[in-house]
Amino acid sequence: MRFWDSSAIVPLCLREANTGLMKSLLEKDEEMVVWWATRVECLSALTRQQREGALPTEAEQKARSVLQVLAAGWSEVQPTQVLRRRAERLIAVHPVRSADAFQLAGALVWAQDSPQGFEVVCLDRNLRQAASKEGFSVLP
Repeated sequence: MRFWDSSAIVPLCLREANTGLMKSLLEKDEEMVVWWATRVECLSALTRQQREGALPTEAEQKARSVLQVLAAGWSEVQPTQVLRRRAERLIAVHPVRSADAFQLAGALVWAQDSPQGFEVVCLDRNLRQAASKEGFSVLP
C-alpha cells in the first residue's frame, strides 16, 4: 500500500512522459491511499489542460473515466482537525503550497506520524523533498 499524490495519478489518466513508470508502480501494488481532495485536484488538472487546448475534449472525458475507476478502488484519508494541524506545521517548515501541505499531512495521518517504511508516490519536486525530509520513501 502506497500513498499517491495527485501529481502521480494524473499520468495514470493521460498519456504523459511518466505514464509508463506510474503504471508500473501501480501494477506492483494496486492498493492506493490518497488525500480526501485528490480527486478534485486531478479533475482540476484535466480541466485546465482541456481549457488550455492541450487536451481534446474526448481525451479529457476518457481521462475522467479512468480517474473514476481509480477513485472507486482507492482509500481516502479524511479531513480532520488533526490533519489540518499537520498541514499548518508543514507549511511552516517546508516550501509547499497549501494543497501539497494537505497531501503530505494526509500521508502523515495514514502513516500514524511514523513515516519510516512508508512510501509516497509523487512527481512534484517540492512535495517530494518535503515528504523525504519528513521520513517517507519517495517513489519514483
